[in-house]
Amino acid sequence: MAAGVEYTIDELARAAGTTVRSLRVYHERGVLPPPQVKGRTGYYSPEHLNRVHTISRLLDRGIKLNGIKELLKAWDRGDDLGDILGVGTLLSGADPDEPPVGGTEAGEDTIPATELQERYAVVPNGLARIVASGLYEPVDAATYRPADKQMIRFAEQLAAAGIPDAEVLGELERIRSDCDRIARRFVDLFQRTVWQEYQDSERTADDLAKLTGQLQLARNLPGRAASELVTRFVGQYIAADSELADLPTDA
Repeated sequence: MAAGVEYTIDELARAAGTTVRSLRVYHERGVLPPPQVKGRTGYYSPEHLNRVHTISRLLDRGIKLNGIKELLKAWDRGDDLGDILGVGTLLSGADPDEPPVGGTEAGEDTIPATELQERYAVVPNGLARIVASGLYEPVDAATYRPADKQMIRFAEQLAAAGIPDAEVLGELERIRSDCDRIARRFVDLFQRTVWQEYQDSERTADDLAKLTGQLQLARNLPGRAASELVTRFVGQYIAADSELADLPTDA
């Protein structure tokens, strides 16, 4: 996003795919810094937008606002691994002196926190970012487990292709943000049309059966359409680059 972009609170809510009410709660709970006030209007920066996206991802992971506040404070301070892990333990709801509730399931993949730290050592706030991105989640203060194996494979494939880890994480964060906006927009469309039609119907068994079929389509069609369009556009951009277009496509 271009430098100098500013948002009012309504514009920030739309850009982040959330509500003004949620943003006000974030202010009250201390997880979103205040805007810059000009006259009587508060203006937010792209950094605020990134912060709101991070908060949304952490909330999606089941982390409460109090825990998010501590994690973001540690992140902003640039705390070391021990500090971040302490926050990670708080966020997971675990007592650092007790084993994780229910333990770790037999056969479950885990990875030492120190290994993750070393893996992403060159990435600023690397450990916090892979947690916020939903790649890994803490089991306890010393152990993590994969939270999204498909996205981890995606990140590893990009890294194996020679893309620096910091760029990989940044791109993954942007992809998640873009996909979240697409999903939110489509669900809003479904609620305003198909769901409203059902609400206004007599809600018979036939109406419910129709709604169920439409809901199944709603779950699958956006992803297929987005995948097809991204693949198509990537092909077009490569074809437009004469040097890339001349490269062989077979291994």
